[in-house]
Amino acid sequence: MQISDLPYADPGRPDVRSGPRFLLWLGRNQLGGQVKAMLWGVVHMASVATFPLAVGLAVQAVVDRSGARLALAGGLILVLGALTALGDTMLHRVAVTNWITAAARVQQLLARKTAELGAALTRRVAAGEVIAVSTGDVEKIGWFVEALSRFASAAFTTVVLCVALMIYQPALGALIALGVPVLALAVLPLLPPATKRADEQREKAGRATELASDTVAGLRVLRGIGGEELFLSRYRRASQEVRKAAVHSARMWALIAAVQVVLPGLLLIAVVWYGVALAQDGRIGVGELVTVYGVVTFLLFPLRQFEEIAMAYSFSRPSAQRAARVLGLERTAPSAEEERDPGSLTGDLYDPASGLLAPAGQLTAVVCGDPDAAGRLADRLGGHAPEGTEGTPSPLLGGVALDEVPLDAARAAVLVQDKDPVLLSGTLAELLDVPASGAVTAEAALAAAQCGDVLTALAQGSADDSGDPMRTRITERGRSLSGGQRQRLALARSLVTDPEVLVLDEPTSAVDSHTEARIADGVRALRKGRTTVVFTSSPLLLDRADRVALVRDGQVAAVGTHGELVRSHSLYRAVVTRRTDGATDGAMGGKTDVAVDSELTEFDKSEQIEESA
Repeated sequence: MQISDLPYADPGRPDVRSGPRFLLWLGRNQLGGQVKAMLWGVVHMASVATFPLAVGLAVQAVVDRSGARLALAGGLILVLGALTALGDTMLHRVAVTNWITAAARVQQLLARKTAELGAALTRRVAAGEVIAVSTGDVEKIGWFVEALSRFASAAFTTVVLCVALMIYQPALGALIALGVPVLALAVLPLLPPATKRADEQREKAGRATELASDTVAGLRVLRGIGGEELFLSRYRRASQEVRKAAVHSARMWALIAAVQVVLPGLLLIAVVWYGVALAQDGRIGVGELVTVYGVVTFLLFPLRQFEEIAMAYSFSRPSAQRAARVLGLERTAPSAEEERDPGSLTGDLYDPASGLLAPAGQLTAVVCGDPDAAGRLADRLGGHAPEGTEGTPSPLLGGVALDEVPLDAARAAVLVQDKDPVLLSGTLAELLDVPASGAVTAEAALAAAQCGDVLTALAQGSADDSGDPMRTRITERGRSLSGGQRQRLALARSLVTDPEVLVLDEPTSAVDSHTEARIADGVRALRKGRTTVVFTSSPLLLDRADRVALVRDGQVAAVGTHGELVRSHSLYRAVVTRRTDGATDGAMGGKTDVAVDSELTEFDKSEQIEESA
């Protein structure tokens, strides 16, 4: 796999049972690249390791006054220099290719999982953790993949050299063959505490990243309540904890590096001491001593690869564990073999868990005093079972369970827009360029969502002076727009898709009442003959609905039109109008204010608290 061939047509199905298994799966999928990098690494390291032999031959030729052997040694040095340069260049090229392709594979897997889970992802995994996995963790995993081939070539070269030294000079070779494994394994007792400290550092860094992400996302609200200094002080504390943990971890890795310098130095002293004694006794020649000394000096280089692979693994293992945890999240659905043919997904939308029915072709409004419960129900209607709801029966569309059809078919049939939709950066035309039936034009969707003032503002801010709002670039998450403008553009994007069923969670919470009334009329007209479900407590939207359902404690408590429920159901009236006064006692069947208030319970009190906030 070359970088030019990216992205992968299919990144594969990863083994997410654990971090090490995930790393092993990545390695198996890059076996060809790893073998190629290892072979080039062997060429490079073997060439460097053979230099002492050439130098030893040259020294011995000078001692023996042999010009022919000196010329031969000089030619050998030139060849080894060329092979060293070639091997090092190709090793770096192939190893970096392995790094980039491994990182690209992980990022594609994460992107696929994000698209599969949709808005349910951030409800099951913290947004900060998703960011950490897709950035820093991907880099650390790629580092391990890249270092693995260099380690393999270093280990192979080291073994071959030890065996060769045993044959070339048995006395010194035996000393080196015994000393090198000791050097390689000497750092093993230090690795567990070093890994523990590195894990603590990453955990604190992840919390700081999550705090920063949440602060940036809520910056507008924080400024509104004067909370910048509070969150800034929290981030300062989190940042200082990360700094202290990093220093604590670096001390252990510095100790490991020091051990990797001191012990090889001691081995080198022992070899030289023993070799000089052998040379004085005439048991070895000067050239042989120079050769052995040079080989021992070279062995310090592959030993550094042992240190690097230990560090890379200790950093990549928890990163791989986090990636495996995210990639292991599953949509509640049967296997591919058990998936039913969706056929034509049309008809009534029914949720057996709550008893909610949205008749085909009608606008159904759902009143749910708990906004979190409303979000979970909206997700379930789209076939995205929230965490903790395994075993809950799937919603039915035309009698077909959504979790029994392929994900693409379920997504095409039911579109869920949550209460905080995200606008990606790009032009307005790109924002509205989404998979759609083609029956609804962008102009019609923008008009129904009452985006006239948004188009005017975008036209005035057009970077190319064309005055065309469709060519105006929208910043990331639409930060240059107001909350109401972002909400209306997101609604227009949902209307353009024209799905069989459109589920909207509080689509007008950030607009004024006059605009809200016009949006209600526009959505009703544009979606005529299509199934639409709106989660809201706004009387303006409820009054336009064909059918209104009141959900209490996860179950449908009442069904009717807005006018009928206001007159006949005290709890509905209390949630929608926020009133429990005695003026409505007649419609409540003579209930007093105390009786009505007792019916609110935590269900609608939470709504009142949110409204006041």
